[in-house]
Amino acid sequence: MKKIFNIIGIAAAAAALSACDLDLYSPTSFNKGNIEEHGESEMQYSTRGDMEGLRNTMYNSWLKDIQEMGLEDWLVYSETRADNAYCGTNTAEIMALEANTQDGSNKNVTRDWNWYQTQVANSNNIICNVDEIRKLDPSLTENEANQWKAEALIWRAFCFFRLTQLWGDAPMVLEIPPAITVDNVEQYYGLYYPDRVPRDQVYYRLAEDLTWAAQYAPDVDKGNKMLLSKAFAKGLLARVYAEKPIRDWNKVIQYCTEVEGMGFKLEKNYDDLWGYDDNDAYRNSEESIFEVQWTRSQGNWVFMMYHRNAYNPDDSYSWAKWTTPSRDLIAAFDAEKDEVRKNTNIIWDSCGWSNYYPSDNYAFMHKVRTNASSIILMRLAEIYLLHAEALACTGKFAEAADYVNRVRQRVGLAKIGTPSSESEAIDVILKERRLELAFEGFRFFDLARHDRIIDVHNSAELAKDSYWQRRTPLDENTILLPIPTTALENNTSLEQNPGY
Repeated sequence: MKKIFNIIGIAAAAAALSACDLDLYSPTSFNKGNIEEHGESEMQYSTRGDMEGLRNTMYNSWLKDIQEMGLEDWLVYSETRADNAYCGTNTAEIMALEANTQDGSNKNVTRDWNWYQTQVANSNNIICNVDEIRKLDPSLTENEANQWKAEALIWRAFCFFRLTQLWGDAPMVLEIPPAITVDNVEQYYGLYYPDRVPRDQVYYRLAEDLTWAAQYAPDVDKGNKMLLSKAFAKGLLARVYAEKPIRDWNKVIQYCTEVEGMGFKLEKNYDDLWGYDDNDAYRNSEESIFEVQWTRSQGNWVFMMYHRNAYNPDDSYSWAKWTTPSRDLIAAFDAEKDEVRKNTNIIWDSCGWSNYYPSDNYAFMHKVRTNASSIILMRLAEIYLLHAEALACTGKFAEAADYVNRVRQRVGLAKIGTPSSESEAIDVILKERRLELAFEGFRFFDLARHDRIIDVHNSAELAKDSYWQRRTPLDENTILLPIPTTALENNTSLEQNPGY
């Protein structure tokens, strides 16, 4: 029988390349004991059921891990490293990230690097095997194979995109290496421990993969927004083409327009996007494009990082929370007289600590309200504002203002006038994105995309607020995170980012 793929050995460093359970030796070492003496081994996957199991694993892995790496840590990078939130507790790792004193030993940085690599591996096990399995098992139809491959390509692209946002150039593993043997270890070592790929090449590959995936991914399912759909693929294409290495504002406009034509609508009540009733949290709104979901019985735990679980208010409410809203963000809401979005994003409550606010009137992030609340990773308002950004950068100021006003009108704010310049338009759009998308993981990267994050991070206004830690000035190097020390030790092909 034909051998497909089998990897028997290089533990967690290689786990970023294969979802096999590789725990024979130290999880971070290359060890001669991990090498097969012979090249022949049994097939790893051979049936439609194997492929369906891998697809389910790819989806199910979010339910636990995305809470910590994909939201909890991500909000530190996006909100705390900018101006939206204090880190919230005295946890050393997130205090260092707020103060811009992180290094390669930071545990959060290390776990996130490893997590995104592992998610890539889960995707690769589908991408690299599904076509071969279809030859072996006719019960796997062409439509299923294409859809599952498309879903895996979308998720891999999402993870690679985040890797580049955090670390710049990134190892881009696109295949599963052959089993290591005593005869081929030198030949295939580089596949297990790859070099980093320049960011522009990563983005071009993501654009290619997402373009293919957008043809074969499932259509939007109004009853299940936890589906890697055509709309999510095209929304990711818009995000990718907005970034400098391959920036093409006309393509951003194209893909935003295509997403907008797929039947989404702004939720009438902004607060309902994160709402709940006595029975359950709201999910699958008309505005949501992609979200990670839980039920009350299944439950997430990430609510405890931010405030209370409305269904059990005293659960895990005995210690200071992460991502505490900053006074600067509160002032931004107040300056705009934006009470609707302020009250959705921030809730005031009494507590047993006074790290940033008086304990009898403490501010909390309010977008994870229950243990059944979804994590929304893409929604229509973000696409509208990205569309506005692209229109502004192509000189279409009146059209850009129209998209901004669609978002503002939903929360009862007056329309803006037509900006007179690209710079003015981008100022308006970045302010609107800050208020509309607060605590959804965009602020730092929005500012970085327009070369404004250094000025904001280092601003004298923030320095006047004694509740911020004393920040080491951000510069062009430290916009990116350090490569984890363990990754450098395990893979001599990697080099540390400048500035660390």
